[in-house]
Amino acid sequence: DVRDFVFPAGNFSHVIHAAATSARATFNHEDPLRKFDTLVEGTRRALDFALNCGAKKFLFTSSGAVYGRQPAEMARIPETYPGAPNPADPQSAWGEAKRAAEFLCGYYAHKYGLETKIARCFSFVGPHLPLDIHYAIGNFIHDGLRGGPIVVNGDGTPCRAYLYAADWVIWLLTILVNGPAGDVYNVGSDEATSIKDLADTVSGCFPYKPAVVVRQSPRTGLPPNRYVPDVSKAKSGLGLAIRVNLTAAIKKTINFYSTSELTEVK
Repeated sequence: DVRDFVFPAGNFSHVIHAAATSARATFNHEDPLRKFDTLVEGTRRALDFALNCGAKKFLFTSSGAVYGRQPAEMARIPETYPGAPNPADPQSAWGEAKRAAEFLCGYYAHKYGLETKIARCFSFVGPHLPLDIHYAIGNFIHDGLRGGPIVVNGDGTPCRAYLYAADWVIWLLTILVNGPAGDVYNVGSDEATSIKDLADTVSGCFPYKPAVVVRQSPRTGLPPNRYVPDVSKAKSGLGLAIRVNLTAAIKKTINFYSTSELTEVK
């Protein structure tokens, strides 16, 4: 348990703190307070470990959820946006806990001189992505692997952007090693796509191009929900780039699940 793990013996130069409750626990309606406590108490424990082992650099994987709902008129969320989740909503536990954990990183940097960096992560795709919980792109790939149809349970209008897992790792390690102390970076793709277009893209990655079914009709007069980061800071400041485009990322993920002996598609 990240909240009370025994510190490994020895000295370590770098610490990556990416521990949290699992996505499957969220899908199974995990208690919000347990999620909050695991994130906040776990981050403090990880920071204490970094001090104990003599680490110089500490990377915390935060979340784009810290911004709260993205304004409809904002195409991409920059790191400077001061938005926040609704603190009175128990479903905001993830975003609020990540905000509190970011505070702890800032506190330990100021108090103890620990070189902390924060990566606010958005949406991703790649090998080992769960295909049977609440990730739309995983559900679509799952549907396609079973022959289709690919089902969009909503109206298909929300906008997302997906970074391939290998790029994600490159970005995190670059921020850890080269990011200025105390800095915050959005991590993800800035190439937005609607969920309907995403389903069509997934379909086109299969040779048999399964049909796409959209369960709901778009509601008139309502702007689409957006969750798309502005990553210009990471690109210009650290030289980072999106090396694998969305179509290639989907095809790589499909290939992994089509050939992997380790993973069974239910």
